[in-house]
Amino acid sequence: MDYIALHVACADAAEAEILTAFLADFPFESFETDAGELRAYIPSEALAACRGEVDALLAGHGVEGRYERIEDANWNAPWESDYPRVEVEGRLVIRAPFHAPAETATMEVVVQPRMSFGTGHHATTWLMARAVLDLGVAGRRGLDMGSGTGVLAITAAKCGAAHVDAVDIDERADRSCRESVAANGVGERVAPQIGDIDRIAGRRYDFILANINRNVLLAHMPAYAAALVRGGDLIMSGFLADDVAAVVSAAAAQGLVHVATQSREGWMLVHVRKA
Repeated sequence: MDYIALHVACADAAEAEILTAFLADFPFESFETDAGELRAYIPSEALAACRGEVDALLAGHGVEGRYERIEDANWNAPWESDYPRVEVEGRLVIRAPFHAPAETATMEVVVQPRMSFGTGHHATTWLMARAVLDLGVAGRRGLDMGSGTGVLAITAAKCGAAHVDAVDIDERADRSCRESVAANGVGERVAPQIGDIDRIAGRRYDFILANINRNVLLAHMPAYAAALVRGGDLIMSGFLADDVAAVVSAAAAQGLVHVATQSREGWMLVHVRKA
């Protein structure tokens, strides 16, 4: 499959983060920022259906994009080979198989880096991972919606969760998640599955982790609320400060009570609970 790299010159890191948040509503699969440039990657077929809207979005922010066609076989190899380890407050290390084992953290998650599907480097994944560490998931059943490589589901399992469904709509994400689950030895408690929100119809969870984007979270809120048991926790990220009010309001409309809001590098996390 051919990919397209969208190159956008940004004035600063804040502008790059804002553009990333808006572009995440389209089928871009990953983002990089380097030397004042934002690079967003999307399958060429997917871009054909939304290029006009993407160009209009960029124009509305006073910037222009340059598109570059690249081959799927080569585009992410340099990034994967330079993948650094991630530490969460000395309590969790997220690393690749080629890194040395963690020495000081009480827990580690080993993930073969796949640029599209989450490695812990993005501020939202870091926030979500820390929230899992603090939530108290031992003995509880959970859902990792939009699971990517499975970092959050695996972290929950290593924190003692009884079972976690790891659901993602992308087949490559599912393959990556299955690889990660096997590498971390949590196959008995983490169940990778392909599907959208309809996949969880009729299921019940003690906690739900959803690191996606604002529009998807708002659309999924009724399903999350229906799937949570009383007293169940919903932790969401993938949006900016300006979106918090809308997320909290949508949750409240479904009977979910706001517990906490956290931030990192301009990105936000909201924790709500079913009354």
